[in-house]
Amino acid sequence: MVKNILVVDDAAFMRMKLKDILEKNGYTVVGEAANGLEAVTMYQELKPDLVTMDITMPEMDGIDALEQIKASDASAKVIMCSAMGQQGMVMDAIKAGAIDFIVKPFDTARVVKSLSKVTN
Repeated sequence: MVKNILVVDDAAFMRMKLKDILEKNGYTVVGEAANGLEAVTMYQELKPDLVTMDITMPEMDGIDALEQIKASDASAKVIMCSAMGQQGMVMDAIKAGAIDFIVKPFDTARVVKSLSKVTN
C-alpha cells in the first residue's frame, strides 16, 4: 500500500499545494525536494512508496531524476507532474518508467485518482 510520498517540485507553492491534497487524503509526505538532484538523494535516504516528480526543474530535470531513481530501484513508483503543453515530455517520462502523470494546476480529484491507480 502506498502511504509515504516524496514530493518533488522547484516551486514551494506547488509542493505545499500537493502536500495539502495528499495529507487530506490520508497519505504521508515523508520529504520534499526542490530539484532532481535532491530527489535522487532523498529517494535513497527515505525509500518512499511513491514519488511525485515535476518535469521542469533546475539542477536536474524530472526525467533525468526519474531515470536515475529507476536505475537504482526498478520497482520505484513515480508520478510525473507537468504543466499544460508538456505532452512530449510526459511521453518521454512514461517511456522512462513513470507510472502516471498529473497536470498542474493540481485538481484534487485527479491527484487522488492517480494515486488510487498506483495503490490498486
